[in-house]
Amino acid sequence: MTIQTARLSDPAVRAFVAAVNAHDLEGFRALLTPDATMADDGADRDLDDWIDREIFSTHGHMEVDNESNGGRSLIARYSNDTWGEMRTRWDFVVEGDGHISRFETGQA
Repeated sequence: MTIQTARLSDPAVRAFVAAVNAHDLEGFRALLTPDATMADDGADRDLDDWIDREIFSTHGHMEVDNESNGGRSLIARYSNDTWGEMRTRWDFVVEGDGHISRFETGQA
């Protein structure tokens, strides 16, 4: 069963999912620390290149099925124009100021 974005527990993660689904690059970037990092399937990636290629230029969309770790770990059906839909996991590091300093994703 899908969890409505507005009901996700962690405010930063909720805003991340909302920005992805609204294709709001500016709002997405505002959620991240200036030195934010990310990994895909266990390998660190160039953040700007990855978010353009995997989210914003390919109409990325997240349907969250499960959350844990206080809302900072998600299982979601992720889709984009390149890969179609796949079951993915997302883990977030949220700093005290509410900004995301790292996220990791990969197939679940």
